[in-house]
Amino acid sequence: MIVVVTPNPAVDVTYRVDEQRIGTTQRVRHVERRPGGKGLNVARVLEGEGVRTHAVLPLGGAAGVWVADAVRGLGLDVTAVPVPGETRTTVTVVDDAAHPTMFGEPGPVVPPAAWSRVDQAVRDAVHSTGTGTGTGTGDDGDRGDPARALVVAGSLPAGADPAVVTPWVTDAVAAGLLVVADLSGPALLAAADAGATVCKPNRDELAEATGQRDERAGALELLRRGAGLVVVSRGADGIAAHTPDDVVEVPAVPGVSGNPTGAGDAATAGLVLALTDGADLGAALRTAAAFGAAAVLRPVAGEIDRDAAHRFRSATTPTGSPA
Repeated sequence: MIVVVTPNPAVDVTYRVDEQRIGTTQRVRHVERRPGGKGLNVARVLEGEGVRTHAVLPLGGAAGVWVADAVRGLGLDVTAVPVPGETRTTVTVVDDAAHPTMFGEPGPVVPPAAWSRVDQAVRDAVHSTGTGTGTGTGDDGDRGDPARALVVAGSLPAGADPAVVTPWVTDAVAAGLLVVADLSGPALLAAADAGATVCKPNRDELAEATGQRDERAGALELLRRGAGLVVVSRGADGIAAHTPDDVVEVPAVPGVSGNPTGAGDAATAGLVLALTDGADLGAALRTAAAFGAAAVLRPVAGEIDRDAAHRFRSATTPTGSPA
């Protein structure tokens, strides 16, 4: 079982239009509404591969109730932690030619008492022994296996202290779990300081968090702080893993086009899947690149083209270079 924390979940709305145009009224051809946020996208991809997950979600208001019900409707285990305010909405506008445009609300203000409830929910899930005892309000219990990994993915709500991620990471690391932090800004630094097994930013997030425009310099900063490994998504340039002594790189799968929304989340899911299965670093990066490319072929985040993903795994070869 893999515990997935989404600190700032959302109602994800995808509008498909003929052409994105600013300043005009546009007719929406198709609407998709899904429970979203980076962590939930990761969980849905993992569940699609037959990997059981447990989602921990701080949720508020009518939108939060909708998200919890929708997640359960997808067959995922979830602990819905009640928080004040209203769970946010994100809107992504997609056409067949331009890069998607995403509008993301900041999310509700979550007070310290509510974060304490989230802490307890994460702790309970991390230390689950597969007994199905549950963790309280909103919890669906478990389906018989202990936690193997913790994934913390996505933004934090407005005004949240980046240190809220620290107890989640430190507790899971102490319990011997693989901990993957797909975060940005000060929260990414906090996860590295707490000893996350893997920090997985994209290039822009790495530069923003560390202040280093050079990828290697930024990765070394996270490693110096305490991260065990830094994996950097490079978009069309592939994906790279940084250790103190080496950089292992895998190019992007060539010739893939479509909707890139959620590709980074799918790559995180592929990385977690491979690492928890005992794959070496090169194989894990190939799986991450394959899942990211396969997500581009799907119309909404949180899904991959499974046949394509398994075909793409053999389409790339990792290379290593001394640091």
